[in-house]
Amino acid sequence: MNASNNALTTPLVALVAGGTGGHVFPAQALALELATRDCKLALVTDNRGASFGDLPGEVAVHTISSGRLSGGVIEKLGGMAGIMRGVIEAGHLLRKIKPSLVVGFGGYASVPTMLAARWRRLPTLIHEQNAVLGRANRLLATMAGSIAISFEEVARLRKRDRARATRTGNPVRPAISAIRAIPYPSLKNDETLNLLIMGGSQGAAVFGRVLPDAIALMPAASRGRLNVSHQCRAEDMDRVKNIYETLDLDVTIQPFFDDVPQRLRQAHLVITRAGASTVAEATAAGRPAILVPYPFAMDDHQSANARAIESGGGAWVLAENDFTGFALAGMLCSFLENPKMLSDAAVASRGLGVPDAASRLADTAWALLPPNGRGRKSDDASPSPREAAA
Repeated sequence: MNASNNALTTPLVALVAGGTGGHVFPAQALALELATRDCKLALVTDNRGASFGDLPGEVAVHTISSGRLSGGVIEKLGGMAGIMRGVIEAGHLLRKIKPSLVVGFGGYASVPTMLAARWRRLPTLIHEQNAVLGRANRLLATMAGSIAISFEEVARLRKRDRARATRTGNPVRPAISAIRAIPYPSLKNDETLNLLIMGGSQGAAVFGRVLPDAIALMPAASRGRLNVSHQCRAEDMDRVKNIYETLDLDVTIQPFFDDVPQRLRQAHLVITRAGASTVAEATAAGRPAILVPYPFAMDDHQSANARAIESGGGAWVLAENDFTGFALAGMLCSFLENPKMLSDAAVASRGLGVPDAASRLADTAWALLPPNGRGRKSDDASPSPREAAA
């Protein structure tokens, strides 16, 4: 056998992700992990993802056409045309760059390239961030070589596809996973409860209405034990700030927090939506949460995410219709009176988290690479903490 046939070659891994954060974050995390294993990387995206940030080294970025199969007949026909155009473009691209593996992260923008990869018989992996298989991944699951999932149970994942699924979790920022090493802050009967409210672009409006009402309904003695960090929409800032000031409350209110890891580390309780990245960060950090799923999320996946954490004891779920000032005030008073409820939920939340999800996802991708196309694993010299503990 020719010795050159046994030589390791540097593999190229194509990451396929649109421009939305829920799909972008795990793609970034995988890119960073694979870069430590001497992999070359390419990003295939739509126009929204062309400015993809936080990628290691030299990453070639390629833009492919796509389309949505939603709306009326004309809109669907236009979407189908965009997908077919994207499949042709992706086929030419894959033939040119010759990836060893193609990894899709869901969303309609991933469909053309993943279809082209399948038709070119390339190894493929899809990653699902939510507890409900997304519509794009639902289409691609049957033809994918392997499936990485973030929850133990994923609705709408067919039984025949479940055999090819591996739970890797949903990657979080290293600064978030590092919080696990810090003990949950103690909360005795006379100490301050640190409350972190993060609404996100689709959630901050309801939190801006309900939180001030809830805190105003609390007894003065209980209210005085709250330290509140509230992410609030810019258009609601003055109104919400004025209400808090009349309550003589210790509050930090901003439209955006650039120090979320620090605030999450100090938090006794998080009130937030239930997007995939949000619940992954809360559980990786081991912080209990009140989750209010966004009611208009596709396939109601936020409710599924929230219920998975609640069933494991790490959160309490309130549907938006039930998320009232009166209900929230009662819950906050209960936590102040019985702080063990929060510390127990923190332990449960921590148990549900997957802090090494990025490494697990990279391991899953690595296993799909051709043996002579694997570079150097970052842990060849020494095992990862997860491997050492196995």
